[in-house]
Amino acid sequence: MAVLSIDLATSRWSDLGIVVLDRARAAQPPIFWGAGPGLPPQPLFTPPIANEPAAGSITCEIILWNGADVEPGPVNPEILAGRLNHLCAVRDIRVLVLDGPQAWKSRFNGLAYSRVSERQLNTAAKTGLPGMVKPHTCRPYTEFCLDLYEALCRRGWMRFETREHPGLRQERILVESSPRAAWKSLGLKPLPPKRRAKVSDLAEAYGALRSMIPFATNRPPNHDQLQAIVGGLPGLALEERNTADARIVGNPPRREEGHWREGFIVLPLPPTPPLVVRWLH
Repeated sequence: MAVLSIDLATSRWSDLGIVVLDRARAAQPPIFWGAGPGLPPQPLFTPPIANEPAAGSITCEIILWNGADVEPGPVNPEILAGRLNHLCAVRDIRVLVLDGPQAWKSRFNGLAYSRVSERQLNTAAKTGLPGMVKPHTCRPYTEFCLDLYEALCRRGWMRFETREHPGLRQERILVESSPRAAWKSLGLKPLPPKRRAKVSDLAEAYGALRSMIPFATNRPPNHDQLQAIVGGLPGLALEERNTADARIVGNPPRREEGHWREGFIVLPLPPTPPLVVRWLH
């Protein structure tokens, strides 16, 4: 089953990083038929292409939305929720990964300015009590993300809420990611912020990630799309019930004083090396 990962943006639709992550399937071997007595068999269909991704590797389909069919202006969370929900329905996707905060901080978590997940990961932005965000310049983005989560929940989605059996109790789950923390969790150098990233930074990060986790893309990813890829990796692990490749940080989401509070952030982990058994002679 595929997952959908989004690197969110508020100003322009073209700034959204939208990627469908899936696991490559084993290619079918060619089936032959006899062309006639004494003639060599002929394939019924073309054999697999040599550069197709190997079975078990990850395929990343980059989807481009430029917002040409909507009114000019900032991204509307209600419209975005409808489009993401439709795309997931068409593709039979039930894990949607978003790189923005899903809830406010709990009044009772023992922290002054942040959710537990943000404190554990030392994220740059902190989501405090309702209406409070540090730095304050991040408040519009935070409120956009919260509106998007609510709009998706009205369409039948649920915040990821269980650490013990991820994905087993829910049909359509919203998973919060943190791309910067995801790079660190993999032991890789984080991709610089978009406004400061050079082409060489993008190439270096892309190569380092591919050398650790084999994946193929249908087009070269830009900054937003590469962030969506690294942020979406733990979503694929959850969909596959593979908790060894995902790290779940924070406290479960819950309702408190009329607002959603806390929530998990999920990160990828480096692939587990295969177990090598050495016989003693």
